[in-house]
Amino acid sequence: MEEMLMHNLLNGERETQIQAANELGKLSRRQKHKLVERGIIAPLISMLCSQDYEAVEAALLSLLSLACGSERNKIRIVKSGIVPVLLEVLQCQSTTLIELTVAAMLILSSCLENKLEIASSGAIQRLVEILNGDLADDDNSYGRISVQAKIDAIATLHNLSTCHQLISPIVSSGVTYCLLQLIHSSEKSSGLTEKAIALLENIVSSSEDALQEIAATCGAIRALVETIEEGSPQCKEHAVAILLLICKSCRDKYRSSILKEGVMPGLLQLSVDGTWRAKNMARDLLLLLRDCSSFGSRSKQLKNELVEQIMQEIDAEGDTVAGTTLRLVEEMIAKLSTL
Repeated sequence: MEEMLMHNLLNGERETQIQAANELGKLSRRQKHKLVERGIIAPLISMLCSQDYEAVEAALLSLLSLACGSERNKIRIVKSGIVPVLLEVLQCQSTTLIELTVAAMLILSSCLENKLEIASSGAIQRLVEILNGDLADDDNSYGRISVQAKIDAIATLHNLSTCHQLISPIVSSGVTYCLLQLIHSSEKSSGLTEKAIALLENIVSSSEDALQEIAATCGAIRALVETIEEGSPQCKEHAVAILLLICKSCRDKYRSSILKEGVMPGLLQLSVDGTWRAKNMARDLLLLLRDCSSFGSRSKQLKNELVEQIMQEIDAEGDTVAGTTLRLVEEMIAKLSTL
């Protein structure tokens, strides 16, 4: 069967090639390995260069089948020159092909050896354009792609961001502002927000430029505070991590901006019922924010005294009586809102 598939892909007419590519996905892992050894990747990449959308789709699905679960195949596919071809496919008018291509980029970028080659081909900027969905060409399909495709694009950028050499080009691509816009416009507990804010934390923890860009972007701190209040547990964890980095970068400059967005109730709640990491970061941020020295009015000073009391109570209670601690926080939040 492998012999027939190989022959049909190399020498068959359009319909025969498409059928062979579709059959390839049904083979066992061992059969696929034999075909890869015999050079099956090259004719599949040639099919991607076709203007025939059905042939391109069949080839993409076959290549995805070969790549899944095999680091060796992922490396071979990239070394065969697929990335520039995929970037060309991303410029087509088929939403289905764009989404399959992004999925292929995600799988291939999960392999450490492929990251630099993928990035050097211009993939970063193209992925950011997909997330923006605002290319100058009015006929582009990026604005119509599914949420899952956007999640895959973010996940691909996240894979690339784990390579320190790629942080600078990722930041230069404008992705920071793009991610902030996605977080601002999406439901705070959604999977899209979770992927976007996870990537954002990864970038700002490695790039001072990206951190300063976020801190200076209008509405960014508010979006992070809203995520702490409304997001999923993981979204909240990433949001408080970013706010903590911002505050640590220049406490005197950003402390007031963070406080003005009403972060205290969300932080207090998070310090009790967040993930283990979120609890610790929320308490660290509370420590940075609760200094009374810059507060002139009696009302503001009372708020800080209450925060001091809350923190002392939480530290004393620990995790042994979580229900009691949570009730205490809720009572204190109510008191804060009346001052």
